[in-house]
Amino acid sequence: MANVHRPRRGSLAFSPRKRAKSQVPTIRSWSESDGEPKMGGFAGYKVGMSHVIMMDDKPKSLTEGMEISVPVTVLEVPAMKIAAIRVYGKTGPYGTKILGEALSNELDPTLDRKIIRPKKSKPDKALASIDKLVEEGRVENIHVITYTLPSQISGVPKKKPDVMENRIVGGDVAARLEYAKSILGKSVTVSDVFSSGDIVDTSAITIGKGTQGPVKRWHINLMKGKHSRQGSLRQIGTLGPWNPSRVSWRVPQLGQTGYHQRTEYNKRILKIGEKSEEVTPTGGFLNYGEVNGEYLLIKGSVPGPKKRLVRLRPGIRSEIKNAGVPQISHISVESKQG
Repeated sequence: MANVHRPRRGSLAFSPRKRAKSQVPTIRSWSESDGEPKMGGFAGYKVGMSHVIMMDDKPKSLTEGMEISVPVTVLEVPAMKIAAIRVYGKTGPYGTKILGEALSNELDPTLDRKIIRPKKSKPDKALASIDKLVEEGRVENIHVITYTLPSQISGVPKKKPDVMENRIVGGDVAARLEYAKSILGKSVTVSDVFSSGDIVDTSAITIGKGTQGPVKRWHINLMKGKHSRQGSLRQIGTLGPWNPSRVSWRVPQLGQTGYHQRTEYNKRILKIGEKSEEVTPTGGFLNYGEVNGEYLLIKGSVPGPKKRLVRLRPGIRSEIKNAGVPQISHISVESKQG
């Protein structure tokens, strides 16, 4: 009998497939910058998809210099506020730990829905201790605790902010600290972090599908009727050998499908705009409504359903940081109502 070779069904790279702990994605790697200090990430809410007509500026493309239709994902990106400064440094053999934190007194009232604020906070005293740590050379990274303001947009039916950490990148540690002090308690817009043409990575929690069987979860083949006369055709043939006498985690079985954190690399920001009528179709986006404030157009698709939080960071795998401002001649605003 011929020895049949084929790729396995389902990627094992994402195992174990468990539900995400939070709808706020966790970012563990950050891209360094050689320019002025700035916030190394931002967050917005997924609106839906559309398409634009733009000039193909990809070198050596078959359609270079011609107008092409490109699918885009629309993100609504209201301003984010800076709640606190947090510094990290090495503390002996135990790796990087939090060395200090300074909480702002100028916080939005909606943040009380998410956290319990201390009754008495002394940011000046905390910043003085952080300055001392920086002078001693113990600080390696400076982060800011930021939160979104979903109450400012109508498409997302919630008022509770999403809280996350963003690293300050660019410059030395002292310059990063001064920049963090300048934005503490203030609002930061997406234009302060990104510009049109930037290459970014997008992270979000995918659409949850609940408990599914191995056919949908791992894409295994259906069994033939002769091979499974008394059972289901959608089951696996074996759980493994007798020895070792345990079921390996590599065996495809039923379980949680979807609602996992996924990161897509090297997405290009085609446009950052403020006029919502430029992208809002007639009748609004399905399952979202109208775009009211600042928005992003990202080439291609983005993980997650509509209204889901999407985090952005500069691309960590791309050699090109900015692919240039694209020439967009038309943005589709045709009705998506069918």
